[in-house]
Amino acid sequence: MKISILCSSQEHPIYNILNGWMNSIKSTEHEIELVRRKSDLSGGDLLFLISCSEILNQKDRSIYKKVLVIHASDLPRGRGWSPHIWQILEGQTEIVVSLLEASDRVDSGDIWHQVKIDIPKSALYDEINNILFDAEIELMNFAVSNFDVVSPCIQRTDIESSYYSKRSPEDSKLDVNLSIADQFNLMRVCDPKRFPAFFKLYGCKYKILLEKVSDE
Repeated sequence: MKISILCSSQEHPIYNILNGWMNSIKSTEHEIELVRRKSDLSGGDLLFLISCSEILNQKDRSIYKKVLVIHASDLPRGRGWSPHIWQILEGQTEIVVSLLEASDRVDSGDIWHQVKIDIPKSALYDEINNILFDAEIELMNFAVSNFDVVSPCIQRTDIESSYYSKRSPEDSKLDVNLSIADQFNLMRVCDPKRFPAFFKLYGCKYKILLEKVSDE
């Protein structure tokens, strides 16, 4: 099977995970490529869109038999951007991760498979990523193993869809008048390299990096 993965940024924390997965299943049975721009896609059987910021229209998708997206919400709820982060900010500790077909309407395609992940209230950014990325790899393995036999399900129509907005660096801003406990979820979902938590006080901007330490 000829497989492509489109991940827009080499700086995204999942990029190296995808590269490792690609190398682990390369064989005489599978030909795999990992690219960062849709213009570099060569076509084939299966395309994964993982942390992809480009929009692929029907023409773009037509060079593959199937184009799949992984989205961390129980669709049709939570369509849009960074769903697992918004849900953690809402206080959720169990998140559904969905494998679905790409479509013209964002996150509205038929669902191939779903898994649930538990996010401990103490988990920090890297730990959250590890849990989420393990689920994404599980879903990618499912897609490859079940490519010819899967029976996709349409998304439920008896549930009202909801949408999350795109996060910006400003969404990592802390409120100096609130407690650490009140803002702990925000502090722990902020990307420490790309979008670190910060606050402004006395005319200055301060960056906060959060890590666990042993009492010993």
